[in-house]
Amino acid sequence: MRTQRQVVSHALRRRATLEAMRRPDAVMMESDPCDADPLLIRSALHHGVPSGSACPVCAGGRLSVLNYVFGDQLGQFSGRIKQPAELDEMETRFGEFTVREVEVCPDCGWNFMLSSYTLGDGHRRRPPRHQQTVEDIYG
Repeated sequence: MRTQRQVVSHALRRRATLEAMRRPDAVMMESDPCDADPLLIRSALHHGVPSGSACPVCAGGRLSVLNYVFGDQLGQFSGRIKQPAELDEMETRFGEFTVREVEVCPDCGWNFMLSSYTLGDGHRRRPPRHQQTVEDIYG
């Protein structure tokens, strides 16, 4: 990705969360990190990119990474999951949008945002025209 900028890595927070989970005497300040929503797990199974590493909690081999895209210039396509090849294509078609990488384990429910970054060529564009979807037809 040539236009990647404004990268925010959550690796330190991820490491701290994993260490807190492994300490028996520590109380988690946040909600349980193994509480993935069923829709998130289903998305990971069908649309996720295999991470190539084992789950840090259960050591399962199905850890997946999802790339969610957000931005005003995406119009109705904001908030959708995109594959890495689609992100490469989108960075020349849209001026600016944010990508959030989330890792999900369907076995134990572990989910954590790995990083977020901005893509796009920097040229302001209007959102694409609204295209009719199944949700529009059937409500």
